[in-house]
Amino acid sequence: MPKRSDVATEMKTIKLNARTGWILLIIGGLTIVSTSAAIIARTSSSNDPDKCLPTVIAHRGASGYIPEHTLGSYALAITMGADYVEPDLVMTKDGALIARHDNELGLTTNVAQHPEFANRHKTQTVDGAEISGWFTEDFTLAEIKTLRAIERIPDIRPGNARMDGVFEVPTFQEIIDLVKSIEISQKRSVGIYPEIKHGSHFKNLGLAMEQLVVDTFHSNGYTSQDSPAYIQSFEVGNLKELKKITNLRLLQLFESDKSSQPADQVILGTNLTYGNMSTPEGLVEVAKYAYAVGPDKSYVIPRNDDNTLGEATTFVKDAHAAGLKVHPYTFRAENSFLPKEFQSTDPAPSARGNLAGELRAYLEAGIDGMFSDQPDVPVGLRGKC
Repeated sequence: MPKRSDVATEMKTIKLNARTGWILLIIGGLTIVSTSAAIIARTSSSNDPDKCLPTVIAHRGASGYIPEHTLGSYALAITMGADYVEPDLVMTKDGALIARHDNELGLTTNVAQHPEFANRHKTQTVDGAEISGWFTEDFTLAEIKTLRAIERIPDIRPGNARMDGVFEVPTFQEIIDLVKSIEISQKRSVGIYPEIKHGSHFKNLGLAMEQLVVDTFHSNGYTSQDSPAYIQSFEVGNLKELKKITNLRLLQLFESDKSSQPADQVILGTNLTYGNMSTPEGLVEVAKYAYAVGPDKSYVIPRNDDNTLGEATTFVKDAHAAGLKVHPYTFRAENSFLPKEFQSTDPAPSARGNLAGELRAYLEAGIDGMFSDQPDVPVGLRGKC
């Protein structure tokens, strides 16, 4: 559990007042109290979430401590000192933007416990993969609001699973309201870094997200490249479309499998792969529409056959030469995700190892920021700025 906050086992209450700017998180009867020196430094010195380097992006919130994509997860991440919170966005049947890692609801909500939705279970193809479950595009926002979040990986994060059933599924607007409110009490700017999930899939359903994401950002005052906001996607076409309708910064994501293609490129029948895009020439093309790149961290430092870290590649140098910032994903503290040399002596996959050690290797490789499930670790490593 985080050292910079008092966090018990069960989240009970989140009270938010957007007008006066206070937030109260009560976890098991305790209020989260932050003592991070990095937060003090940011509070006193800057309103710019990009000033302190490396940029710390809370991946799905503080998802290593609280179930992902919940207001509790985002709020905890901010009190830990994260520069940005990262919601994944999908659409409901009635056109509302909500935060879920995927449009399939079974892994991260208690939808399976709702007999009234049993007949919504189906099998369909999403981005070329056949998936069975319940899908956001078959639910109205009102119906989504009857569900509660559950931990995606309870075997790895049993502490998070004790909070199953506590949190609602938040809308994009609710996340913006939360961030703006906590900014007042934190006395610093906090950025929002959404990913558009399955853009082509939703567009084919008549539920295109791109314009709605931009409109929501713009209506809340995020309008320029200097605004504390990014929009990210694994697809290419929607980022190029976004470049034409907003000045907000865009990030091109790269799948771990370099031979795979962005979903929209498969539909278009091109031969463009993530491997093509990661070459020096490919990165120059990416820089024509994106401000930054978000590669799987193996693009920066691959793993050896024995699961230890290998040698750094030229990806960061090549991206910087093209004028791109580099924000790799995803840094997680559990043994299940760490390179062998940074794993805990406790062999359990859920045991927490030396995430700071892994981060140092990537910082030495020159990255500009990172997505992390435990944002307090990179914040602590970064220290005062």
